[in-house]
Amino acid sequence: MPSVPSYPGNDPQIPDVRVGPIDLAARVDEALAVQALAFGLSEAEIGVRRQIVLRHLLAPGARAYGALTIEGRLAGFVYGMPNDRSHWWSTVVEPYLRAEGRDGWLDDSFVITELHVHPAFQGHGIGRTLITTITDIARQPRSILSAIDTESPARGLYRSLGYQDLARQVLFPSAAKPYAVMGARLPLRRR
Repeated sequence: MPSVPSYPGNDPQIPDVRVGPIDLAARVDEALAVQALAFGLSEAEIGVRRQIVLRHLLAPGARAYGALTIEGRLAGFVYGMPNDRSHWWSTVVEPYLRAEGRDGWLDDSFVITELHVHPAFQGHGIGRTLITTITDIARQPRSILSAIDTESPARGLYRSLGYQDLARQVLFPSAAKPYAVMGARLPLRRR
């Protein structure tokens, strides 16, 4: 198992956090509060996502990592699982990937389901550490994820790690904005 990254806090610009495995089911409300701030979710969306997260965590191979402050507060989290073509996400993105000749990415991939960092902790490499830590122990040779299809810090982070666009303008039911599906070979690129 890889060593647990930490940010010791001797630089006032870098928050004092430790990244490691977490029991996301036990911390689901705290994680969704972080996601709501980072992603802009309504109370109704939080309620729906709570059930989705808890269901995802029952999938074989699902795991979660968190960035915890020295006080034990969740500053960010990531979770994912080996992809399964029968999961809802895969059924939505498959036609878009097939149209690009890239639907093979749905096989033997580790999907990053959610990655969010509290706005007060963004910009310090915590998201990078979370995603590289969770994918470093993946048994699959590649990783896939979806992100809002706009030029954003998140898309910049994913590209810097080696993720490339596999399909764009992917429409999820009830999502206001189109998404991009991105994929990368593992291990992810380091700086």
